[in-house]
Amino acid sequence: MPDSIKLLKTRRFLPFFLTQLLGAFNDNLYKNGLTIFIAFQTANMTQASSNTLVNIAAGLFILPFFLISPIAGQLADKYEKSFLIRRVKLLEILIMLFAAVAFYLQNSWLLIAILFLMGTQSALFGPVKYSLLPQALHREELVGGNAMVEFGTFLAILLGLIASVFILDLGTTTLSLAVVSVAIIGYLTSRSIPPLPPASPELKVSFNLFKQTASILRDAHQNQTVFYSILGISWFWFIGITYVTQLPNYVRYELGGNEQVYILLLAMFSIGIGAGSFLCERLSGRIVEIGLVPLGALGLTLFGADIYFSQPLTPDQTLFGPMTFIRDGSSVRVMIDIVMLGVSGGIYIVPLYALVQQRSELKKRSRIIAANNVLNALFMVVAALYALFILSTGVTVSTLFLIMAIMNVIVTLFIFTLVPEFVMRLLIWLLIHTVYRVDKTGLDKIPDDGPALLICNHVSFVDALILAGSIKRPIRFVMYFRIYQLPILSFIFKTANAIPIASPNEHAGLMKLAFNRISEAFAEGELVCIFPEGKITDSGEMGQFKSGVIRILERDPVPIVPLALRGLWGSFFSRKHGKAMTRWFPRGWFSRIELVAGDPIEASDASQESLYRRVSVLRGKKL
Repeated sequence: MPDSIKLLKTRRFLPFFLTQLLGAFNDNLYKNGLTIFIAFQTANMTQASSNTLVNIAAGLFILPFFLISPIAGQLADKYEKSFLIRRVKLLEILIMLFAAVAFYLQNSWLLIAILFLMGTQSALFGPVKYSLLPQALHREELVGGNAMVEFGTFLAILLGLIASVFILDLGTTTLSLAVVSVAIIGYLTSRSIPPLPPASPELKVSFNLFKQTASILRDAHQNQTVFYSILGISWFWFIGITYVTQLPNYVRYELGGNEQVYILLLAMFSIGIGAGSFLCERLSGRIVEIGLVPLGALGLTLFGADIYFSQPLTPDQTLFGPMTFIRDGSSVRVMIDIVMLGVSGGIYIVPLYALVQQRSELKKRSRIIAANNVLNALFMVVAALYALFILSTGVTVSTLFLIMAIMNVIVTLFIFTLVPEFVMRLLIWLLIHTVYRVDKTGLDKIPDDGPALLICNHVSFVDALILAGSIKRPIRFVMYFRIYQLPILSFIFKTANAIPIASPNEHAGLMKLAFNRISEAFAEGELVCIFPEGKITDSGEMGQFKSGVIRILERDPVPIVPLALRGLWGSFFSRKHGKAMTRWFPRGWFSRIELVAGDPIEASDASQESLYRRVSVLRGKKL
């Protein structure tokens, strides 16, 4: 059973999950009922008028995220989160009562105006929703928790759509009763969310919109990786809102399908998002693996573009249903594209959300998430306006999808250039999931926060990459400067902010600089890893540890965690067969290796000999 599913058995996650799922379901029950009402059931509605109303509706729902999020982020940092959630759910009940009146009157423009109030309620809930997860979950549960939230969100989209179609067939009065009832159930569920301490209770809430928007954007920009991850998330929603908003008209006017075909394709997209989210959790190995983001971005481009090149049925005057659609061979290609768009989106978005949560400062986390919501909203509003403009020029929806795929290449390459850590992590992930299979033992002995020194035996040129891909926390590696300068690997080492070091005979200045950078890393609470042998083994046996490790501990007496790599001797990157990297995969693909961690050691108990013995015992006889 995936760890994310196990979270549903815990009180610290289940009530929150149900609350957010019911809220998203109710949003979509109303929005989809309105969309279907406009696109399929409003008399004398032209395609141009339908495009206009659908895009205005999307924009009005998103606009409050831009206006309200700066205040919502402050409230989420200042107050206890379960208290805030209950107040937001009470507001939802009130808004849904207004929505019931709007449906009773059946006025399209009034129904659309209600979306602004619904967006306001969702904007208040957003910072609480994502800042709660890092507090309620353990570090290794964060990816799984985000996977469940993303799955729940798109499951709610799907269920909201299906329910809206069937309920709307019973009349708008039934739909009105439904949205009010779900809001009440969501409030009752929220009462079981356990309390969590406020992150910044001393904060003074400011209602100056422009000042606070600038402030939260500055907070987010303090960490470059976090800020550009937020831009990546915002770009995903730019694409996502385009696909979801234009899908009804794509189905009706280009595929010739009815609302049941629309449900089928949206169901496939939602299932794809869920599958991608859970696949991301499995591929991540319980760490925040941002190396998967480029893979998700690639899928968004390939499958988005392929929709344009597929050959759907030629629409006629009579809209066909799901069975006719499925029987057509070319439609299968469209369905595969839609599913894989969802899978790619799940793989892309889950690590980005988890990264923002993990690397944001605790006292400002909700405000940083509010900054994320502001930029998300800005991107989505621009997406709605952009789509409205493009479609008004006569461009088809499928051509718009192709344009989005091309734009995705440009935007994601720009982000990956600014933050090469994404590509670096992808290379590491590919290494330890294609060349090797890594068995990990005892890695929970590495502290979750604070400074510590990791020591490990040195078997191959990729030892650092295997450790970086297996350990949850970012690591600053100390490595021989000539290895640091190796082609291709140097890109990874520089991106990971590794610390090159040399012997005093080779480069005394570089050695002094290295020790200073190690001290700075410890002062910032980081993990530092050193290979105390000072070089890669030529025989498979461990060499004696150099005195540098003790010099580090004399300057900074931090805890030491011994590590050992097993099974790398004889691999492509080792020196068993002479010069490394000259004999292609002598042990085959997916060779099994092991990474083992021992009990932490206090600096006062450490010596060259004792540390050598600890690592030697961990390594055992397996080379």
